[in-house]
Amino acid sequence: MTGGDEQLTARLDEVMLAMESLTAMLDGELDLGQMLQAVCDHAVQVVPGADMASITLVREGVPETVASTDQRAVNFDREQYRIGDGPCLRAAETGQPVRVGVGAVGDLWPQFVSSAAQLGVASFLAAPLTVDEDMSGAVNLFGFGEHGFSELGTKILELYTATVVIGLRSARRYFAARELVDQLNRALETRAVIDQAKGILMAAHRITAEEAFQRLVKRSQDGNRKLHEVAAEFVAAVATTKA
Repeated sequence: MTGGDEQLTARLDEVMLAMESLTAMLDGELDLGQMLQAVCDHAVQVVPGADMASITLVREGVPETVASTDQRAVNFDREQYRIGDGPCLRAAETGQPVRVGVGAVGDLWPQFVSSAAQLGVASFLAAPLTVDEDMSGAVNLFGFGEHGFSELGTKILELYTATVVIGLRSARRYFAARELVDQLNRALETRAVIDQAKGILMAAHRITAEEAFQRLVKRSQDGNRKLHEVAAEFVAAVATTKA
C-alpha cells in the first residue's frame, strides 16, 4: 500500500467513526443543535483543506446560520444573506454542490470575493441540504488555502449532509407529531367544556342537547367570540354562583 493509499484509508476511517457517532446521536434522544454542531466539528477535521465550517438553513425563504466552528464563518454567511447570493445560497437553491476558488468568481460574486479577502478565505465548498419543500440549506466549508477543495472533499462532505438531512427530517416529523398531539388535546378540552355547558343548560331549562348547543352558538355569534370560550365562561359563572 502506498503512502497516498494509507492516508486515504486513514481519512476514510475517520469519516466512518464520525458517521457512527452522528448516527448514535440520531438513535438516542434527538438534540438537533448538538448534532448540527458535531457535523461542523467533524467536517473540519476530516475534509482536506477545511479550516472553518457552518450550516445554513433556509426556512420560508429566510436563511440562518444554525451551527458553526468559528464566528468568522457566521459573519461570512451573514454577508451572503445580506447580498442575497453566494455559494451557500446557490447550493441551497439549486440542490447542487458549489466548490470554488474565491479568486475565480470575482465577476460572478464581487461582494462575496471582497468579504472573503477580508476574512482570509480563499476556498469555499457548500453541499446542499434538501429537507422538504419548506426547508433547504447547505453545509459550508471555508479554506484559507487556495486549493479550491477537491472532489474527494466534496464526496466526504456529502456524506455529512446525508446525515444532517436524516436528522432534520426526523426532527420535522417529531415536531409535527407533537403539534398534532397538542391540537388533539386542545380539541378534546374544547369539546369537554362545550359538553359540560350543554349539560348545565339541559338540566336547568329541560331542553334537548341540540337546543342547548344552539343557545351556546347564539351567544357565540352575538358576542363574536369562539364557542369554547363562551362555554368555558358559562361553566365558570355557574361554578362561581354555586360556590
